[in-house]
Amino acid sequence: MVIALADAAILMTGGLIGPLAIWCLLPLIAAMYMRRDRALPEAAALTVLSIGVLGLLHVAGLTGHVPQPVWNLALSILGLVGLASVFVVCILTGRAPPIANSASLDGVEALLAQLPNRLLILGPRGEVRRAHGQAPNGLDPKAKSLAALACFEDRPAITEALLQARRLGRAEVQFRSPALDNGFAAAEIQLLAGGGYLALVRDATEAQRRELGLIKAREAADAASAARARFLANMSHELRTPLNAIMGFSDIMRSRMFGPLTGKYSDYAGLIHEAGGHLLDLINDVLDMSKIEAERYELSLEVVDAREPVTAALRLLRLQADEAGIRLRGVLPPAALEANLDRRAIKQIVINLVANALKFTPKGGEVTVTLQAYSNSLELIVSDTGIGIGPDDLARLGRPFVQAMANPMEAEGTGLGLSLVRALAQLHGGNMTLESRLGEGTAVTIRLPYALDQELPLELPSAAE
Repeated sequence: MVIALADAAILMTGGLIGPLAIWCLLPLIAAMYMRRDRALPEAAALTVLSIGVLGLLHVAGLTGHVPQPVWNLALSILGLVGLASVFVVCILTGRAPPIANSASLDGVEALLAQLPNRLLILGPRGEVRRAHGQAPNGLDPKAKSLAALACFEDRPAITEALLQARRLGRAEVQFRSPALDNGFAAAEIQLLAGGGYLALVRDATEAQRRELGLIKAREAADAASAARARFLANMSHELRTPLNAIMGFSDIMRSRMFGPLTGKYSDYAGLIHEAGGHLLDLINDVLDMSKIEAERYELSLEVVDAREPVTAALRLLRLQADEAGIRLRGVLPPAALEANLDRRAIKQIVINLVANALKFTPKGGEVTVTLQAYSNSLELIVSDTGIGIGPDDLARLGRPFVQAMANPMEAEGTGLGLSLVRALAQLHGGNMTLESRLGEGTAVTIRLPYALDQELPLELPSAAE
């Protein structure tokens, strides 16, 4: 619209020989000062077209007359003022923004140059197009591709990482670099919208060494744990053999099989037998736990009535409960609960839980053992009205050799009872949960799978068999 009005003014004031003829250059001047490089050809063509049209109209005599000298001077001044106005507008609207943008870009470039790691802008094939930041010490800052930073053997890993970034949008790769004395570098790769990549490269040598150190330390700890488990298993076995002899002979003396004992010898024989039984229980716990940790404990699964091992354990502990003045109660279903279990393991679970409950239940209290079918599992609950366990101890219990000692009744033992119970439950595919409150008592719940193994007989053998 502006160019059309300018051509009309030129046409009315004498055409190309008039005082406003200089306005024909407005399109070209505007494009040059606004730095519209792509518009220069179009502006030049428009300028030539305007001059050509005005020239034809002048030849045809269709232009206006040149004004009188006074008006001619006035219009010439107007033409120069108009052209100057165009210059000012073009400078303010066309040149100022690029200068500001250039300053902003310089600031961004300065910030990127201070990055502690190397930021690479890569093409679709991993070639380096631009690089910013500090190159890790030893890495080639002029590398032409990301793969050129790696050892020859690790370059396929970089190619695979680029493919993964193309599929998933991002990837990370570690590679050895000859420039780092065969140390490690790591690159985090991000896919860009245009098909290229953004890669952040850093020196990962120290991190890799720490990781390798942690792996070696874990392997050493595992080896030490396995050696400890083997040692405990061997020592427990060696201790149990002479202990069985001590208990056997003390039992003979206590029963006066070869004649009466005089004085306090009879009481001493009973104390020896009782202490030997306690020690044998501790050794059995240590032996079983060491076998479990060494993954050498094997369950002897069979289809049994789950009430049988529970009842057997209650019979063994009845006398201990009576001597402590504690009521021991069993709540068992009237019908059989057949399940695929290790009879000895279930009996050991009940003995350990009830023995713990008796230790921490004062005289006049009650310990209850409940067995029931719950959904698709067997549920065994041993609850007591004892002193309970504090929150801090409750979080620690269940780990080997850990006991709740922050209470007025410190217990004897190895601290293996609950950890052994948990391990035996997990070997059956079950779990153990522990609930307790100080001064109110404790409840331990064992849930075991109720489904039968199809390879085992579905019925218990009859008494005749």
